[in-house]
Amino acid sequence: MDEPLTILVAARDEEATIARAVATLRRTFPEAEVLVADDGSRDRTADAAEEAGAIVLRLPRRGKGQALSAVERAAPPGRLLLCDADLEGDLAPLVAAGGDLTVAAFAARVGGGFGIAKGIARRLIQLVGGLDVREPLSGQRALSASARAACFPVAAGFGCEVRMTIDAARAQLEVRELELPLAHAATRRDMRGFVHRARQLRDVVYSCGPQGVNFRGLRLPLVGWKVGATGGPKVAAISLIGLADDLWSGPERGFRAHLRSGRTTGTLKLLGIPAVGLLATRRVSGALLVGLAANALNQLDTRPGRALKAYLAAAPLVGAPVRIAVLLLPYDLREMSMLGDAGSNALGGLLALKSVERFTGRGRWVAIGALAGFTYLGERTSIGAWIERTPGISWIDGLGRA
Repeated sequence: MDEPLTILVAARDEEATIARAVATLRRTFPEAEVLVADDGSRDRTADAAEEAGAIVLRLPRRGKGQALSAVERAAPPGRLLLCDADLEGDLAPLVAAGGDLTVAAFAARVGGGFGIAKGIARRLIQLVGGLDVREPLSGQRALSASARAACFPVAAGFGCEVRMTIDAARAQLEVRELELPLAHAATRRDMRGFVHRARQLRDVVYSCGPQGVNFRGLRLPLVGWKVGATGGPKVAAISLIGLADDLWSGPERGFRAHLRSGRTTGTLKLLGIPAVGLLATRRVSGALLVGLAANALNQLDTRPGRALKAYLAAAPLVGAPVRIAVLLLPYDLREMSMLGDAGSNALGGLLALKSVERFTGRGRWVAIGALAGFTYLGERTSIGAWIERTPGISWIDGLGRA
C-alpha cells in the first residue's frame, strides 16, 4: 500500500462528464497522478480533462484496451486505479481494500441491456480463468504492482476487463470484488445501446482467444485464422501451423535462427508448410513455392496492413480471392487486430496455391527464384526498413494506417 498510485482513465467523447470525474479523483487521491487516454475523441474531452488537472495522452481512435495500454506505459511504476470517464462515486474504498486485483461491483443496476454480454463474459472467465465473478465488465479496478505486471498490456477494445481478470486468476493473484454505491451513464435498450453491447460482446469473445503484441506494444486479438477458415482445407492446414507458432514460438527469427535452435515451432513451419504444398500440388516446385510465399508474407507482416496490401496487390495476378483480405484490412490498419503467423502464412500459401494453377513450370521456377531472393534479402537486412526509406513504396505502405 506504500507504493505510489496512478489513476488511468480511458475516454472517448466524454466532454460532458470527464472534468467532473477528474476533479473527483484528484480530490479523493490528492497524491496520485491522473492520466487520461483520449481515444480519438471528436469533442473537447482532452481539453476538458487537462483543464480539470489531468495529464492527457491524445491518441487516434483504436479502442479502450489499446488506449489503456498506451497510457499505462506513460505511468510511473507502482499501483494503478482504472476508472471510467463517466463514473460518479467514491473509489477510495476500492483502493483501500487491498488485494492484487480489486473490482468494483455496482450496488444498484441502472439501465443496461438484457444481461447477455455480461452473462457470456462471466461464463468465459469461469471457463478460461477458473474464477466465478459477479461483475466481469466493471471498469473500476485497483491493481497492485504484481497485477499490473500480469495484466498489461491489456486486451483490445471492450474485452480488456475480462482478459484482465483471466490473466490475474491464471497468475494466481488475489482477485476481489467490492460492492460500492457508484453510478455511470448506462446504455439504454435502444439501437445505439444494442450496437454498443454487440461490439462489447465481440471484443469479450476475442479477448479470450489467441492474443499477440504488436510493434507498438499493444495486445491485439489474432484473427488470421479466419483466412484458414475461409480458404479451404489446404490453406487451413497452413494456418494451423502458423497458429502454433503464434501461440508457442520463442525468440528465434529467420531461417538460420530456427535451424540452429532445433525443435521449435519455427522449424515446424519450415518443414510443415512446404509439406502441405507438396501434398496439395504433388510437385516439388509447388512445395517450394508454398513455403517461400508463406514466409514472404510473414516477413512483411511487421507493420499494420503491410502483408494484406501485398496480398491484395498480388491476388489479381493469380486469381486469388480478396474478400477476406478486404474485410480484415481496416481492423489491421487501425491496430484493432493482428494477422499473426496464422494469417500471413495462410495468405502466402493461398497465393502460391493459386500460382501453381496459373503458372507454367517455367513460370513457377521464376517465381521461386524471386521469392528465394526476397527471403535471402530478409535474412541479411531489414525489409521493413527498406520499405520505409523508399519513396512511393513508403507512402503506399503508410496509406490508411492510424
